[in-house]
Amino acid sequence: MSGDRLKISAPDVTGADEVLSEGALKFVAEVEARFGARRRELMTARAEVQRAFDKGRLPDFLPDTAEIRESEWHVRPAPEALLDRRIEITGPVDRKMVINALNSGASCFMADFEDSSTPTWENMIGGQINLRDAAYGTISFTNPETGKHYALSENPAVLLVRPRGLHMEEKHVTLDGKPISAGFFDFALFLFHSAQEQLKRGVGPYFYLPKMEHHLEARLWEEVIAFAEDYLSLARGTVRVTVLIETITAAFQMDEILYELRDHIVGLNCGRWDYIFNFIKRFARRRDFVLPDRAGVGMDRHFLKSYSQLLIKTCHRRGAHAMGGMAAQIPIKGDEAANSAAVAKVKADKEREAANGHDGTWVAHPGLIPTAKEVFDRVMPGPNQLFNARADVDVTPRDLLDVPEGSITEAGVRGNISVGLMYVAAWLSGMGCVPIHHLMEDAATAEISRTQLWQWRTHGAKLDDGRLIDAALLEAMIEEEVAALQTQSFTGCEKLDDAVRLFTRLVMDEDLEEFLTTPAYDLVLSYEGVA
Repeated sequence: MSGDRLKISAPDVTGADEVLSEGALKFVAEVEARFGARRRELMTARAEVQRAFDKGRLPDFLPDTAEIRESEWHVRPAPEALLDRRIEITGPVDRKMVINALNSGASCFMADFEDSSTPTWENMIGGQINLRDAAYGTISFTNPETGKHYALSENPAVLLVRPRGLHMEEKHVTLDGKPISAGFFDFALFLFHSAQEQLKRGVGPYFYLPKMEHHLEARLWEEVIAFAEDYLSLARGTVRVTVLIETITAAFQMDEILYELRDHIVGLNCGRWDYIFNFIKRFARRRDFVLPDRAGVGMDRHFLKSYSQLLIKTCHRRGAHAMGGMAAQIPIKGDEAANSAAVAKVKADKEREAANGHDGTWVAHPGLIPTAKEVFDRVMPGPNQLFNARADVDVTPRDLLDVPEGSITEAGVRGNISVGLMYVAAWLSGMGCVPIHHLMEDAATAEISRTQLWQWRTHGAKLDDGRLIDAALLEAMIEEEVAALQTQSFTGCEKLDDAVRLFTRLVMDEDLEEFLTTPAYDLVLSYEGVA
């Protein structure tokens, strides 16, 4: 039995035995035993694609799947609970956050094991306990310091769960001595404990699948889901998923991803921040793909506008929902002018999405739900915009690969350094989602920060004042930004020294690390005494 080959090496966490039951671990082991090797093969294939891009190849629509793109077919219709998803909120899986998000007034809440959560064992296991209790409607929390009590309202948001990406491993758990897939672990545990209860309550086990790079990865997830449904005696199509289009190669394979998952998928989402990160990373070694300041790469830029509108057209042709992206702004207390400007940016972003035909959107803070909801209620009086075929949209490879022009400023460089250092410090301290400079930052925006710095240094880009961005300039600016941060109190400041060493290495290494969270995870494991 594969469950006998599963080993756990992890700190003690209260309640772990509840979610790591014999039956649950057997299920996790069966999923990993059947699909773990294929996952590793697909990660090797990603590296092969990167090598091809480094040699000058560019992505394109796949000739061998042209029939899928050209023929007429539809995905399985969405369940009633997911017909109206106009406002979604996302956040980590800690107990108070889960309750507040479910009570926020949003249509849906995406509980995030991935970019919003540091994968400490306590966070991952605690998150499973919290989401199980949320699925059963029993979740509550009393703040030990204030005595304030939190409990679910009568009509909570619909719960969706984002497991970790296929590239991530859960190194606290091994099968035959190899770390198992973190995404399979998150998916299997939640499904095992909560699916039946959710069905009793008129909803179902709903997931967001992140960082997909190829339709064969979608096929793997389809096989995992179908096996899981059979194993748990769930009818085919019980599990429903939304796929985040967060990578440049996935943007060229949206039809194929929908097709592979057609029995389970309900939509695609514009994961804009990870998409920008992946665009930089995949072409980081090409001088002709150097991007300007992060602040100058908005959804109005041609390559991002094209990606967004292609997603809408593709989804609606196939009967799937086209979800908009995250507005990173958060309310600014004590500064009415700055707060009004932030709200105006969110409103403009949501008006663009709704007018383009998106069926819903994301916000980073409950305080911005009314702003986004007012826009979608006005533009989209029905539950969605599946009727909006966007026949006017015609996107070519050149459109998706159009490199935006713009300047690189000292403020942009320093902003990347500051955000990167503060975020990595917070992540190492166990917080994967933190407000920095009035924006809600998660792993994606920190990834943009460090890959831009690497790209600028590697290609000898110049600031708008003519200065060369080389190692000496970056080292001097990092030293100055660190000195400034050492005088401040911020989330994770106790981990600043480790964050500086890690971030500096990621920016200065000859090779570009695929994900910053991979070496950062090894540090977290060392803190736990696991590695």
